[in-house]
Order: sequence, then C-alpha cells, then structure tokens
Amino acid sequence: MDWARTLRKEASRSSILRADDIARRYGIAEAVVGNALRRQQRRGLVEHVSRRLYVNKLAHDFSARELVSILRPEAYISLESALSEWGISTQSPSALTCVTTGFPRKFRSASVHIIYRHVGKKLYWGFEQKRTRHGSYRIAEPEKALLDWLYLQRQEGLPTAFDELNLKGIDTKKLFRYALKYPNSVRRTLQEALV
Repeated sequence: MDWARTLRKEASRSSILRADDIARRYGIAEAVVGNALRRQQRRGLVEHVSRRLYVNKLAHDFSARELVSILRPEAYISLESALSEWGISTQSPSALTCVTTGFPRKFRSASVHIIYRHVGKKLYWGFEQKRTRHGSYRIAEPEKALLDWLYLQRQEGLPTAFDELNLKGIDTKKLFRYALKYPNSVRRTLQEALV
C-alpha cells in the first residue's frame, strides 16, 4: 500500500487519523496500520497524539480544537483558553484548556498540548458548538468559562487574579444566573471581584 498517497487522500477528509478506522475502511489489520503509521511518523507525515490517534500532517489548517471531543467525548474548551478566545483574558495560554466529566489528563505532542480538568456532570453545560475545517468543537460561553475558572482555581487553592481579565464582554445578569449552580464560595469570590 502506498501510505503517502493514502495519507494525502485522507487529508481531504480529516486531519485526524484513527488507526482502527483506517484498518476497517481499508480492510487491513489494525496492527499493520499501527506499524505503518509509526513509520510515517518517522518520515514526518503523521504525529502520534494518543493510542490509535494521529494527526495527519498533510492536512491543511489542523487545529488542536478538533481533538477536544475525540480525546474526551464529554468535554469543551473552557478556562484560560475560552477566556482568551472571547477576549476576556489578556493572556494567551500555552495549552488548550478544557473541562470534562471524564478523567483529567494532559495530552502533549509536537503540535498538540491539551489539558483536561474534571467537573461533575451537574456543571457540564453552558457551551456552544463551533466548526473547524475538518470537524467541530464545543467552547464555553464567556460567563461559563469564567465560572469554571473560578471554581477550579478555588478547588486547587490557587489565587484568582482578576487584574488580567477584561470583564466588559461579560453579561452580568447571565453570569449571576449561571453562578447559582456553583458553590457559595464561587459566588462570594465573584461578588467580591465585581464590587
């Protein structure tokens, strides 16, 4: 099989390669596909991200956002990444920060750095769907991203530095309505910051 040609063909469909999916579609044993993709990685054509999961370097406009719900199905971009994307944070995070109802984990490769932090199912809401060239991802609404950030910072005993945030784009009515679903400590911190 001409793997370079196959990867070019796959690049028009998606920037993400799943070894099990390739094996099924081309009628090849998954172990053979895995070996072939490891060889293509040494050639610089693919990049290993996780078990059975690769980035096709021949696909244009790859975004790590495409991996968010593939690596963790119940996940959305939030925290520093969403705050930065919505123009609320003046800082640019070095990793794509997400929340998930699954296990927290970090995924890192040459072009991917995604951090998942855990929230309970009761806090899994308040996001919207966005499209990329090859897929889609979920991202927290600005108010939800701020509350997720406050909640997780407080859980870890970390300071909440509001001086790096521009809260002009926040809908305060929505923010306080959403805050009712969080612990009292988050609401108190929020009220102190906004006074």
